[in-house]
Amino acid sequence: MTPLAPDLSAFLQKHLPDERGASPHTIAAYAHAFTLLLRFASAQLKCSPSQIAIEDLDVQLVRAFLEHVETERTNTARSRNARLSAIKAFFRFVEHRHPACLEQAMMIRALPVKRTDIKLIDYLTREEICALLAAPNIRTQGGLRDRAMLHLAYAAGLRASELLAMRTDDFPERSFSTVRVLGKGRRERILPLWKETQTILRAWLAVRPGDRGLELFLSRDGRRMTRDGFAYRLRQHVAIAERTAPSIADKHVTPHVLRHSCAMHTLQATGDVRKVALWLGHASIQTTEMYLRADPTEKLALLDSHHPPLIKPGRFREPSDKLMTILKAAANSRSQQT
Repeated sequence: MTPLAPDLSAFLQKHLPDERGASPHTIAAYAHAFTLLLRFASAQLKCSPSQIAIEDLDVQLVRAFLEHVETERTNTARSRNARLSAIKAFFRFVEHRHPACLEQAMMIRALPVKRTDIKLIDYLTREEICALLAAPNIRTQGGLRDRAMLHLAYAAGLRASELLAMRTDDFPERSFSTVRVLGKGRRERILPLWKETQTILRAWLAVRPGDRGLELFLSRDGRRMTRDGFAYRLRQHVAIAERTAPSIADKHVTPHVLRHSCAMHTLQATGDVRKVALWLGHASIQTTEMYLRADPTEKLALLDSHHPPLIKPGRFREPSDKLMTILKAAANSRSQQT
């Protein structure tokens, strides 16, 4: 039996960052997937996680884990596929280190992903965005921080992981006119910021504790703001924004909806999906095309340029072929005789 712990540690601590060049967000996501897997396997095998061997993670156990993720944890099919992707990546790493596990690795890598529906994205209108950005109470330190988080997330179209990983030295020359973002796939981009966003960031940094490290956004206890903490604060501000923009109550507002809203408003302002892809840091423009599906503007332009054919309905006329006329006459005479 091959102990799992040494190979899993090497996979997460050396292979992913050093050999694959994975971003910290990817490594954290893979680590979370294996945390869930080892908890499940530990309960199934009646042993501690450190006692689990690679051979214990066979196809049957992985299948049971994926079913557990969807049924008992009520995760979506996308989350299920993300967990499976992490497991497959680990077994690609293992098959070269332990040839005896090659067959097991190939069977696990052959597990299919589950197809998912491609739904339209959720986004906020400009009126809803304005109400949300005005919701934090700027007379408090937490309100100044929350307003800066919301403004930066929307203005730069940031993922939640990109926003919360932001550091005070990510603003070149401390001018706040631009911000440096390290996105998915370790792709770095520089984005300009509105003057309003610059002013709001300076207001937050003026009250931010200066002895708490380089993280830009801090929680109440002085540590780096977590994803759950940001989502919790966002829900509170959405409830306040409902007073001035009641339509926002009908939408499921998550941190990623701020990114979608930035993309949709950029697309409506420019009409160029390539600029949206450049702003969001997408590796492929195919990823950005989902905003075209959600925006009815392009479809309305098609309707205006392509009118329906002006064809009036008519009556059916039988063919005037002589042979068909003879056959019809013969059929009529036959029916009269009977």
